[in-house]
Amino acid sequence: MTQDAPHTPAAHQPYGTPEAPRVAVRGEARLEVDPEIARISITVTARGTDRRTTLDDLTRRNNTVLDLVKSYGDPVEKLETGAFSITPEPARHGRGERVRAYHGTVHLTAELNDFTALGELTTRLADLDRTRVDGPWWALRPTSPAHAEARRQAVLEAVQRARAYAQALGADLAALVELADLGAENAAPLAVAAPAGAYRSMTFAGAEEEAAPPLDLEPQRQTVYAQVNARFTMTPPQL
Repeated sequence: MTQDAPHTPAAHQPYGTPEAPRVAVRGEARLEVDPEIARISITVTARGTDRRTTLDDLTRRNNTVLDLVKSYGDPVEKLETGAFSITPEPARHGRGERVRAYHGTVHLTAELNDFTALGELTTRLADLDRTRVDGPWWALRPTSPAHAEARRQAVLEAVQRARAYAQALGADLAALVELADLGAENAAPLAVAAPAGAYRSMTFAGAEEEAAPPLDLEPQRQTVYAQVNARFTMTPPQL
């Protein structure tokens, strides 16, 4: 009695077979949508010849900023303190460890979803003593429906492109073999500086005697991009 040869699986055929050819395509989508949130950076500073006095001034100004931002309620989605420092400035002349002055700094970030409130808050913050405001930086939330819509359109484009190739051969699509998501992301995320014109930077060393009118901020539209690779099998072509 002869022993049967061990069974071996069929070789992988990434390009399909004559009976079931494969077609590989890429689907892309690019959407232009309005931003959902905006972030501003706030820097509060103090300077003095006495460490304790400098710290007290910095604490008072920081509390003023926090109270002002929090007073806007729901339009402020996030308020965070990023860094705090008190730095001695050594005397230029003389021996020993003489200190000429102390510099105090607090960095904060605020994220808002109401752009009318954003313009008013930005102006009021810039009016405060020793307070610098940078921004805004516009963005979409990670959970924005725009990301899902871009991915949906990318898949639809892949199907349409694959079908067009199949029909050019007198065939039609039979089944989806693979769908690879290459990612859909905001072209101008919050963590990266936006292009020129996407933000404004304002620095004021002291408060004005009269309140400045609110800034009219024009939101920058955001680009959402999605890309997928897809592979399909086709019916036998009519060559």
